[in-house]
Order: sequence, then C-alpha cells, then structure tokens
Amino acid sequence: MKTQLILGSTSPFRKELLQRLSIPFTTDSPDIDETPLDNESPEAYVLRLSLEKARAVATQHPNALIIGSDQCSVLNGTIRGKPGNHENAMQQLRESSGKRVSFLTGLCLYNSKTKQYQLDLVPFHVDFRELTDNEIDAYLQVDQPYACAGSFKSEGLGITLFKRLHGDDPTALIGLPLIRLSEMLRKNGVAIPAIC
Repeated sequence: MKTQLILGSTSPFRKELLQRLSIPFTTDSPDIDETPLDNESPEAYVLRLSLEKARAVATQHPNALIIGSDQCSVLNGTIRGKPGNHENAMQQLRESSGKRVSFLTGLCLYNSKTKQYQLDLVPFHVDFRELTDNEIDAYLQVDQPYACAGSFKSEGLGITLFKRLHGDDPTALIGLPLIRLSEMLRKNGVAIPAIC
C-alpha cells in the first residue's frame, strides 16, 4: 500500500504553502489541547504541539507520513496567541510597533507505520516599523488577520508593517517552513518535483 502524505492542519495558509511542492496530499484535523504547560518555553511549546498534532492524526492513518506544525508569536519572551478579533489584533500590533517579534515554527514529519519522526524548530524574526493606531486599524480592515499569529498576513498587506525580516525561510513566517519540510520529505523517500 502506498504511503499517504497528510497535512495535520485545517489552516488554509499551510495548505496553500504545501500545494507549492506539487505533491499529492490530504488534510486532517488534529484535535488536541493547545494550552501551554506551566513554565513551558515558547520553543518547547511549538515543538510539543507539532509532534502532538502529528500523533493525533496518525491514530486515523496507519500508513502515512503526517506533517504536524505549530507556530507562535513571541515578544519579550512571552507567547502571544492568535488575536481572534479586531480589538486584540489592535493591541498586539501596538505592542509590536517598533520592536522585534520572533515567530517560532515547530515542524514534525511523523511516519505512522514506523512511529519514527523528524522534529525541528524554524525561527523567523520581524522588525516592525513604528505604527500609528490609524495605520494599524486601516491595515486590519483590509487583511482581517484575526486567525494569524502576530495579527498580520505577511503574504498580504501585512508586509507593509515591517522594517526588516530576519530568517532562512520566508515560508516559516506564514507557518509551514518548506525548505526544512522538503529536506524531511526527501529523507523519507518522497520525490519533490523539480521545475526545469
């Protein structure tokens, strides 16, 4: 039986990113508690959730490669969740104004047949420019990034909020680091189509 590739996420952003690799895959929703543990570091948090998401999906798919991923926004060492609404997004972007914010993405490729996995952390850092409340509000009205860590969509108008980006893989900022994932997939024998 051929090994399936499954994205353990309902995120439309991760699905769109994975489609760039031109590999057939399906999606499945992991049902896990995403509450941080007491005294859990942001790094440990996203790594734990990435593995837990992959394992949760693996229970339904006994012969699959499962991609688990989780991202958090970190400012001054504190995890910041998805804003959920306009008011919270305004506050997050006010706090980010003029500062460097880290985006930590945990990535797991889990083989449900062998129970072996690869797990990695891919950081990306964003220097925000100084933002006025009017700029923040106008931006939020356009992109409405209420389900996005950090309260912006870098693939949309959110790119205008930044002064500088720091990182090895720009797709990590969106939530699925394709450079690292491609390496993981190749190690598991998955051929990624090359464009000539």
